[in-house]
Amino acid sequence: MRTAIYPGSFDPAHNGHLDVILRASHLFDRVVVAVARETHKDGLFSAQERTAMLREVVRGLRGVEVQAYAGLTAAFARALGAQVIVKGLRSVEDFAHEARQMLMNRHLGDVDTVFLMPSPLFAQVSSTLIREVTRLGGDASAFVPAPVARRLAARPGRGRTRRKG
Repeated sequence: MRTAIYPGSFDPAHNGHLDVILRASHLFDRVVVAVARETHKDGLFSAQERTAMLREVVRGLRGVEVQAYAGLTAAFARALGAQVIVKGLRSVEDFAHEARQMLMNRHLGDVDTVFLMPSPLFAQVSSTLIREVTRLGGDASAFVPAPVARRLAARPGRGRTRRKG
Protein backbone atom coordinates (compact mmCIF):
# COMPACT_ATOMS: atom_id res chain seq x y z
CA MET A 1 0.00 0.00 0.00
CA ARG A 2 1.43 3.35 -1.06
CA THR A 3 0.91 5.93 1.69
CA ALA A 4 1.48 9.67 1.28
CA ILE A 5 1.14 12.52 3.72
CA TYR A 6 0.10 16.02 2.73
CA PRO A 7 1.34 18.28 5.56
CA GLY A 8 0.44 21.88 6.19
CA SER A 9 -1.12 24.36 8.55
CA PHE A 10 -4.36 24.51 6.51
CA ASP A 11 -5.39 27.72 8.29
CA PRO A 12 -7.79 27.75 6.65
CA ALA A 13 -7.99 24.96 4.11
CA HIS A 14 -8.90 26.29 0.66
CA ASN A 15 -9.91 24.95 -2.73
CA GLY A 16 -6.27 24.72 -3.84
CA HIS A 17 -5.60 22.36 -0.93
CA LEU A 18 -8.67 20.31 -1.83
CA ASP A 19 -7.50 20.12 -5.45
CA VAL A 20 -4.13 18.69 -4.35
CA ILE A 21 -5.83 16.23 -1.95
CA LEU A 22 -8.15 14.96 -4.69
CA ARG A 23 -5.30 14.46 -7.15
CA ALA A 24 -3.08 12.80 -4.53
CA SER A 25 -5.94 10.41 -3.71
CA HIS A 26 -5.81 9.19 -7.32
CA LEU A 27 -2.05 8.59 -7.11
CA PHE A 28 -1.76 6.90 -3.71
CA ASP A 29 -3.73 4.23 -1.85
CA ARG A 30 -3.77 6.23 1.38
CA VAL A 31 -3.39 10.00 1.79
CA VAL A 32 -3.05 11.40 5.30
CA VAL A 33 -3.75 15.12 5.41
CA ALA A 34 -1.35 16.08 8.20
CA VAL A 35 -2.41 19.18 10.11
CA ALA A 36 0.55 20.83 11.83
CA ARG A 37 -0.23 21.72 15.44
CA GLU A 38 2.80 24.01 15.59
CA THR A 39 2.77 26.91 13.21
CA HIS A 40 4.50 30.27 13.21
CA LYS A 41 1.63 31.89 11.35
CA ASP A 42 -0.87 34.34 12.83
CA GLY A 43 -3.71 31.87 12.39
CA LEU A 44 -7.46 31.99 12.67
CA PHE A 45 -8.16 28.47 13.90
CA SER A 46 -6.73 26.02 16.44
CA ALA A 47 -5.28 22.71 15.27
CA GLN A 48 -8.43 20.99 16.57
CA GLU A 49 -10.67 23.30 14.53
CA ARG A 50 -8.53 22.92 11.40
CA THR A 51 -8.57 19.13 11.76
CA ALA A 52 -12.35 19.05 12.24
CA MET A 53 -12.94 21.27 9.18
CA LEU A 54 -10.70 19.15 6.99
CA ARG A 55 -12.38 15.95 8.14
CA GLU A 56 -15.69 17.43 7.06
CA VAL A 57 -14.22 18.56 3.73
CA VAL A 58 -12.71 15.16 2.82
CA ARG A 59 -15.53 13.00 4.20
CA GLY A 60 -16.31 10.33 1.65
CA LEU A 61 -13.01 10.55 -0.25
CA ARG A 62 -11.61 7.06 -0.67
CA GLY A 63 -8.32 6.52 1.13
CA VAL A 64 -8.13 10.04 2.61
CA GLU A 65 -7.86 10.69 6.33
CA VAL A 66 -6.93 13.70 8.47
CA GLN A 67 -4.60 13.66 11.46
CA ALA A 68 -3.03 16.44 13.51
CA TYR A 69 0.66 16.09 14.33
CA ALA A 70 3.45 17.84 16.18
CA GLY A 71 7.16 17.75 15.58
CA LEU A 72 9.11 16.88 12.48
CA THR A 73 7.13 16.09 9.34
CA ALA A 74 9.67 13.43 8.36
CA ALA A 75 9.24 11.69 11.73
CA PHE A 76 5.45 11.75 11.35
CA ALA A 77 5.74 10.32 7.83
CA ARG A 78 8.02 7.56 9.11
CA ALA A 79 5.64 6.75 12.00
CA LEU A 80 2.78 6.32 9.51
CA GLY A 81 4.85 4.23 7.13
CA ALA A 82 4.46 6.89 4.43
CA GLN A 83 6.78 6.64 1.46
CA VAL A 84 5.98 10.11 0.11
CA ILE A 85 5.30 13.66 1.24
CA VAL A 86 2.96 15.55 -1.09
CA LYS A 87 3.43 19.30 -1.41
CA GLY A 88 1.47 21.78 -3.49
CA LEU A 89 3.41 24.33 -5.53
CA ARG A 90 1.89 27.54 -6.87
CA SER A 91 5.01 29.35 -8.02
CA VAL A 92 8.77 29.41 -8.37
CA GLU A 93 8.94 31.02 -4.92
CA ASP A 94 7.08 28.03 -3.43
CA PHE A 95 9.55 25.67 -5.12
CA ALA A 96 12.57 27.46 -3.64
CA HIS A 97 11.14 27.08 -0.13
CA GLU A 98 9.87 23.53 -0.61
CA ALA A 99 13.10 22.29 -2.20
CA ARG A 100 15.00 23.05 1.02
CA GLN A 101 12.37 21.20 3.06
CA MET A 102 12.44 18.29 0.59
CA LEU A 103 16.19 17.84 1.06
CA MET A 104 15.93 17.99 4.85
CA ASN A 105 12.99 15.55 4.95
CA ARG A 106 14.96 13.11 2.79
CA HIS A 107 17.92 13.43 5.16
CA LEU A 108 15.84 13.08 8.34
CA GLY A 109 13.31 10.48 7.28
CA ASP A 110 14.45 8.90 4.03
CA VAL A 111 11.14 9.98 2.51
CA ASP A 112 10.66 11.39 -0.97
CA THR A 113 8.60 14.45 -1.85
CA VAL A 114 6.17 14.74 -4.76
CA PHE A 115 5.18 18.19 -5.94
CA LEU A 116 1.71 18.81 -7.40
CA MET A 117 0.68 22.04 -9.06
CA PRO A 118 -2.90 23.08 -8.32
CA SER A 119 -5.32 23.63 -11.14
CA PRO A 120 -4.83 27.09 -12.72
CA LEU A 121 -8.09 28.27 -11.13
CA PHE A 122 -6.48 27.89 -7.68
CA ALA A 123 -2.87 28.76 -8.51
CA GLN A 124 -2.89 32.08 -6.63
CA VAL A 125 -5.12 31.13 -3.68
CA SER A 126 -3.36 31.07 -0.31
CA SER A 127 -4.44 30.69 3.29
CA THR A 128 -2.60 33.92 4.11
CA LEU A 129 -4.69 35.85 1.58
CA ILE A 130 -7.92 34.27 2.83
CA ARG A 131 -7.06 35.15 6.45
CA GLU A 132 -6.33 38.75 5.49
CA VAL A 133 -9.55 39.15 3.49
CA THR A 134 -11.55 37.62 6.36
CA ARG A 135 -9.93 39.82 9.02
CA LEU A 136 -10.71 42.91 6.96
CA GLY A 137 -14.37 41.95 6.61
CA GLY A 138 -14.28 40.57 3.07
CA ASP A 139 -15.94 37.45 1.72
CA ALA A 140 -13.47 34.72 0.70
CA SER A 141 -16.11 32.00 0.45
CA ALA A 142 -15.53 31.51 -3.28
CA PHE A 143 -12.03 30.20 -2.50
CA VAL A 144 -12.80 27.71 0.27
CA PRO A 145 -14.92 24.55 0.64
CA ALA A 146 -18.40 25.11 2.11
CA PRO A 147 -17.57 23.81 5.64
CA VAL A 148 -14.68 26.28 5.84
CA ALA A 149 -16.80 29.15 4.49
CA ARG A 150 -19.38 28.51 7.24
CA ARG A 151 -16.70 28.64 9.93
CA LEU A 152 -15.12 31.77 8.51
CA ALA A 153 -18.51 33.53 8.43
CA ALA A 154 -19.22 32.48 12.02
CA ARG A 155 -15.93 33.73 13.45
CA PRO A 156 -16.41 36.17 16.34
CA GLY A 157 -15.06 39.59 15.50
CA ARG A 158 -15.02 38.85 11.78
CA GLY A 159 -14.12 41.98 9.93
CA ARG A 160 -12.12 43.54 12.74
CA THR A 161 -8.36 43.50 12.47
CA ARG A 162 -6.21 42.57 15.42
CA ARG A 163 -4.04 45.28 16.84
CA LYS A 164 -0.42 44.33 17.18
CA GLY A 165 1.94 45.67 19.79
